[in-house]
Amino acid sequence: MSLAIALLTVSDTRTAADDHSGDALQQRLQAAGHRLHGRRIVPDDRYRIRAELSRWIADPEVQVVISSGGTGLTGRDGTPEAVAPLLDKTIDGFGELFRVLSFETIGTSTLQSRALAGVANGTLIFVLPGSLDAVATAWDRLIGAQLDVTTRPCNLVQLLPRLRESSDRPVG
Repeated sequence: MSLAIALLTVSDTRTAADDHSGDALQQRLQAAGHRLHGRRIVPDDRYRIRAELSRWIADPEVQVVISSGGTGLTGRDGTPEAVAPLLDKTIDGFGELFRVLSFETIGTSTLQSRALAGVANGTLIFVLPGSLDAVATAWDRLIGAQLDVTTRPCNLVQLLPRLRESSDRPVG
């Protein structure tokens, strides 16, 4: 099943020319047979992040949004704080498992990751660190399989119709 996926890069410095993590996510989602609905870069500003994310959450065509960047502990990193109030439900296991998998590569530095996932208005939301390694780990070892309807015993794709029915979003 092909899903419409939007990509949001959160960064004060990246541009379309050097958004390698966004490029990697786009290549992976398209290789998996999904459609890129849109792609944007916004600065580390929680209100700009929320505005862009809210636009996609409200769009009935968008089924998944993946953001990268702004999940650290310093400076203006505030993507989790921007996203959390928009979520109807969190997928706690995503962040937990992401950190376990990241530990294999970066050791205890993974405790600084504030990756998270959830559902907002029937849309799946994934919030990833901005490094190329982080987005590769997240897609290759977690997201890609959960967005594949053939993954057993269960996957997130099979939940999408029920997630959309239980939200305020019109089904269709």
